[in-house]
This record gives sequence, structure tokens and C-alpha cells, in this order.
Amino acid sequence: MTSLFAQEIHLSKRHEEIVLQRLTLLQQMENKFLDENKEKTSQIQAAETAFKRNLSLLKTLYWASVEEYIPKWEQFLLGRAPYPIGVENENEAENTTRNEAQ
Repeated sequence: MTSLFAQEIHLSKRHEEIVLQRLTLLQQMENKFLDENKEKTSQIQAAETAFKRNLSLLKTLYWASVEEYIPKWEQFLLGRAPYPIGVENENEAENTTRNEAQ
């Protein structure tokens, strides 16, 4: 009977050790999960910031291009100048490329 009682105590202590080890592992998993979520959130925020920056740069470059061509087109639209040559060459190149593709 004493040996069964000793075995029961030993198994009870072993069970307690396993439960504590499981709790420790669960805590570590939770901490790792939280860290990964923070990292993903940080990466998403960085990507959103980069996207906004790139979009802003594109808009700036677009408007700089528009402002560059306004005087050429303005004179053409007012009938004071021929069709803007730089734009004509770009359109011819696009048409040539399309015709070659067909």
C-alpha cells in the first residue's frame, strides 16, 4: 500500500510539472504570436506609408509634366501654333508600335 501511495504522489508531482511546462509553453506561444502580429502591423504601416509617398511623388511628377506641356498645348488650342511636335512624335511612336504588333 505504501508503494502505491508513493507512486500516486510521484505521479501527482509529475502531473503538476507537466501542467506547469504546458502553461509555460502556452505563454511562450502567445508572446510569439503577439510579437508576430506587431511585426505584421508594423510592416503594413510601412507599406501604406510607402504607397502614400509614392502616390504623392507620382502626382507631383504628373503635374510637373502637365505644367511643362501647358504652354505648347495652349498656343496650339488658341490657334497660334502648330500641333506640339514632342507630343506628335510620342503618338507616332505609339501608332508605329501598334501597327507593328498587328
